[in-house]
Amino acid sequence: MNEPAAAPAPAGPPARFLTVLTTTDSEQKAERLARGAIEGRLAACAQISAPVTSVFRWNGAVETNQEWQVLFKTASARYAALEAYLLDAHDYETPEVIATPITHGGAGYLAWVAEETS
Repeated sequence: MNEPAAAPAPAGPPARFLTVLTTTDSEQKAERLARGAIEGRLAACAQISAPVTSVFRWNGAVETNQEWQVLFKTASARYAALEAYLLDAHDYETPEVIATPITHGGAGYLAWVAEETS
């Protein structure tokens, strides 16, 4: 098996804000994950996308499933707590939890994210 590639070194200072993505197999589970994160102030906002088709390899077989994506907006300082919550609350054995830095954004919106996650 190939070793995973190492993440590239950041090009600049660490991002203060992130989007964090996970998927699940029902709209109800997606809403439960979203509400739990918002209620716990782990994220300021969570958007649930309509079903997507995911194609992936699992236990040696290629699988195709319908999933709902949940995209969270959060402060970088809250990432570890959000990840821990998602890993604990999720029913997948190995849930997708990936973060992307927000490099630019409206000052008012990002101030709101900071306020809602503090």
